[in-house]
Amino acid sequence: ISCRFCFRIQEFKGILSEENINLKALRELCFSGIPFEGGIRALSWKILLNYLPLDQTLWESFLKKQRELYSQFLKEMIIQPGIAKANLGISREDVTMEDHPLNPNPDSRWNTYFKDNEILLQIDKDVRRLYPDMAFFQRPTGYPCQLILDPQNEYETLRRRVEQSTLKAQTVNRNRRGVTNVSSPGKELNLYPSNEYEVLPSGSEAHWEVVERILFIYAKLNPGIAYVQGMNEIVGPIYYTFATDPNSQWKEYAEADTFFCFTNLMSENRDNFIKSLDDSQCGITYKMESVYSMLKDKDLELYLKLEEQNIKPQYFTFRWLTLLLSQEFLLPDVIRIWDTLFSDQDRFHFLILVCCAMLILIRDKLLAGDFTVNMRSLQDYPISDVHTILTKAKELQDNS
Repeated sequence: ISCRFCFRIQEFKGILSEENINLKALRELCFSGIPFEGGIRALSWKILLNYLPLDQTLWESFLKKQRELYSQFLKEMIIQPGIAKANLGISREDVTMEDHPLNPNPDSRWNTYFKDNEILLQIDKDVRRLYPDMAFFQRPTGYPCQLILDPQNEYETLRRRVEQSTLKAQTVNRNRRGVTNVSSPGKELNLYPSNEYEVLPSGSEAHWEVVERILFIYAKLNPGIAYVQGMNEIVGPIYYTFATDPNSQWKEYAEADTFFCFTNLMSENRDNFIKSLDDSQCGITYKMESVYSMLKDKDLELYLKLEEQNIKPQYFTFRWLTLLLSQEFLLPDVIRIWDTLFSDQDRFHFLILVCCAMLILIRDKLLAGDFTVNMRSLQDYPISDVHTILTKAKELQDNS
């Protein structure tokens, strides 16, 4: 390790060891990237995402409270409905019409249960494909959730709910094609397509299952937005950062801490996911147009070229902005970009600068290319060195 790097680590440790953390100083330091060593990145993100209070003396009691709250969410939203479902059919006499799964009343808890299953299936499909080029999400976590895996709890787990719903759907599909004899649905039907992660044996759970649970709880607590495809790409890097923390006392609580940090990040970013807000000032359309108005200001020639070719910002910046560039680069590079994004006080304005920098850095290519070639470059961005991109974005920021 170079002396300069050791010095940087010491600088971080200095700031993070103060009783009252100086947020401005921490932000300035984080802007140029945060070291993974010693759990510095995971801890810095928890502060930058407004999860941990700046007063360190409050941390212990605050974390205890938040982690207990998350356990409460698991009990109320996964375990209790699951127990009710598991008990159904054991004692028939106390099943009233109000409680019956076939009750058509929209307020019936079963109606909610089946609606939740639709959301769960969508989440399940998305998280089973999270960062397929990395083995991490398929591996078992060293800290499986004991509350969820407790053999004392006889309940329908999320895992079981997904399997049941998938089986039913596939059995029905097959029956419609005229195959009515489904003797052993589990064996005959391959539940999981080959490009999706397998389920681990009982008693252990994979990291993707933890991410699934976080997203399911988020959807239950935020019914106005619930789950929108792409949220998995935002929670993934946060969970990865916390679940690979070298400090085991933090790593053990990666799930709960990720949930709260993700919730905070989504509270700033959720408008991008709400369709009805698309055209409002806080919606995604406004942000996409901001990339072009900034480009027009910084590089008029390139702006006119894209306009002339009718390459609209929504063709590529929708994904860049909504998913915070998580689909454009490899995970370690996404994490490096997020160090800078999270450290900027106006993080989503800086994201627009990054998008603009990405366009300017390939300007020669874009000026020479036709519509098809240019669209390919924008949808499969050719530069992988994020340091160059961030340096350019900072230069644009300084010159504005």
